[in-house]
Amino acid sequence: MPVEDLSGIENVLLIVVDQWRGDHLKATGHPELELPHLESLAEEGVTFSRHYCQGAPCAPARTGLLTGLYTMTHRVVRNSTPLNQDFTNIALEMRKARYDPALVGYTTTTPDPRRVHNNDPRFFALGDVMEGWREVTSFAPDKEPFRGNLRRHDIEAPDDRATYWEPKEGPLGPSAAPSKVPAELSDTRWVTECGLNYLHSKQGRDWFLHLGFYRPHPPFIAPDPYNAAFDPAKLPTPVRAPSKEAEAEQHPLLNYYISTLSNEKFFTGADGYAADLTESQVQLARASYCGMIKEIDDQLGRVFAYLKDSGQWDKTLIVFTCDHGEQLGDHYLFGKLGYFDQSFHIPLIIRDPRPEANAGRGRVVSKFTEHVDVMPTILEWVGHKVPRQCDGRSLLPFCFGETPSDWRRHVHYEYDFRDCLTEEPQQALGLHMDDCSLTVLQDEQFKYVHFAALPPLFFDLEKDPDQFNNVANDPEYREKVLEYAQTMLSWRMRHADRRLTGYSASRHGLVERE
Repeated sequence: MPVEDLSGIENVLLIVVDQWRGDHLKATGHPELELPHLESLAEEGVTFSRHYCQGAPCAPARTGLLTGLYTMTHRVVRNSTPLNQDFTNIALEMRKARYDPALVGYTTTTPDPRRVHNNDPRFFALGDVMEGWREVTSFAPDKEPFRGNLRRHDIEAPDDRATYWEPKEGPLGPSAAPSKVPAELSDTRWVTECGLNYLHSKQGRDWFLHLGFYRPHPPFIAPDPYNAAFDPAKLPTPVRAPSKEAEAEQHPLLNYYISTLSNEKFFTGADGYAADLTESQVQLARASYCGMIKEIDDQLGRVFAYLKDSGQWDKTLIVFTCDHGEQLGDHYLFGKLGYFDQSFHIPLIIRDPRPEANAGRGRVVSKFTEHVDVMPTILEWVGHKVPRQCDGRSLLPFCFGETPSDWRRHVHYEYDFRDCLTEEPQQALGLHMDDCSLTVLQDEQFKYVHFAALPPLFFDLEKDPDQFNNVANDPEYREKVLEYAQTMLSWRMRHADRRLTGYSASRHGLVERE
């Protein structure tokens, strides 16, 4: 392919996968995963080994990523919670920088009902597309475009149940069998094709593409040959107490999830509860999970090859990250929920192609970084002012080989466990919906979990890295618990909505301060 003159072109590729744990990369310690394309990206960029999202599930996490806001400010607490339209987002800001933000994937956004009629079709699905994006291909609503592609290839894809993600043979539930959908028609390949089609259309022009993959989100089933890419016996086994009853004693919220979490959420058509899966069944799920990750890496290889072949590789900022993590059987849980690290620790790799980033290539940063840092990073890279709304900071200094002396010592994340549709958590725990929330403050030594109306948790991470022993009521830790509670309060005060707090009227007119 002839290479056009791309001098002055600056592209941004934001790759957002779904439910990919932070420890599922070679650089963060996974013993079996070999992902050559992401590992090559990491060698040319920076891996942030302690990167965390601000909330879960998808809508809270993605809203934090795309607005640069902590959950306590944007208040998208569940997948169906509307987003306040007064907030800006990365797509709207990139438009100000003369980019046309393109989206392949989804943002799981519900519109502001104060601005939209309640008969709008977007209120009849659990998430649509955030304002500002140009939809190239979207999974919203309800994966309709992908299901249409399956039907075009004579694969049954009903609206009410994802039977196309059942095992090709054998019983339902954790399985070594491949999915009914072959790899050439998988959602991962379909997303890649949509992304490549868009990139082919933009040759020679600046572009900003959000390339969103649905995997390794459940159902935990991988197409052939990825279903057999990993030996379940060689994968790390789940971190959990000797019994689900012993695990559930830690906290009422944990007991609620261990008692109620259905397998159907993770294995299409399966009966029973996730907490009752045997270790061998968990290992089957983990093998499928790793297989889906391997498939994404292979497809990313095609995207990276296109950028290199077209002469755009060294003109493109690449950010690879995820919305949230996955419990994957740890603590008898599956999904993205609660307060354990597995649900919030996620991957982040940034490759800045500019020569000034050479000092950071191949670096693994162990400082705490957060999803609120991604939007400021991208905006600074394209030379656009970061809105005062943003709670995070640019990560570009790390790409230059630097470490800011005043970088944060803690990481913060939140989780809201209300259910406005069924009210089941509220009823089971005896709480009003506005009391169904928790906030985490964590550093290298300790982890403090504050609940609005349930007992707190405090973990000594040096003695108890897997977080089995709650010492919140231990007299030895009383002063530490108070210290972390006060630090959390200061953090929340510091990051309360500040969009207008830097302005002031004066006798000489409006004054603005950063």
